[in-house]
Amino acid sequence: MTDQCEPHAIIFRLVSAETALEDGIDKRFIRTNDRIRAREIRVIDDEGNQIGILPPYEALKMAREKNLDLVEISPTAQPPVCRIMDYGKFLYQQEKKEREAKKHQKQIVVKEVKFRINVDDHDYETKKNHVLRFLDEGDKVKATIFFRGREMTRTNLGRQILERLIKDVQEKSIVEFRPRQEGNTLHAILAPKKEEGGGKKEKPRPAAPPPQPQAKQA
Repeated sequence: MTDQCEPHAIIFRLVSAETALEDGIDKRFIRTNDRIRAREIRVIDDEGNQIGILPPYEALKMAREKNLDLVEISPTAQPPVCRIMDYGKFLYQQEKKEREAKKHQKQIVVKEVKFRINVDDHDYETKKNHVLRFLDEGDKVKATIFFRGREMTRTNLGRQILERLIKDVQEKSIVEFRPRQEGNTLHAILAPKKEEGGGKKEKPRPAAPPPQPQAKQA
């Protein structure tokens, strides 16, 4: 059968199909080997070479001669694109990549520090140091004041405490939410401040030595 597609269009479609497969198509919906039902398929061998358009049983025979699988990587193409590969090894490598990617993902953590409206200076300084430590570690901080009973008539004192905290840690933080009240709880959210230049400070360059006077020739 004559292939009517332009060569560059074929290459683009095959590359896109492989990328789609590696980008996380649910493996439950990937057809392999005897599950491939198309009358004809475009085949890529295990080295990435284009074989051409074949009936699935011929492509499957080629795959089994190499102890490999026939995998449908682009089911919506006309005809569908299939590749000869070690499917079990492919799935293992993809799962390994996903695990490695998760290890390097920075999870946003919100640490909560609770204050009381009658907090003394020593306790306030201790909690403020906790806030600074969390910010230095790259975590967000939710500063919370919980009002009990008659304390609801003195919510202004709680707001003063949170405003004091915001001012005391302003060199290390940015305010995502200023103090807001929800029911009997007042809270503010602080995030770590990003240093300019990615947090890296350039080392000062040593001054160049002064030029040495040249000796006079006799």
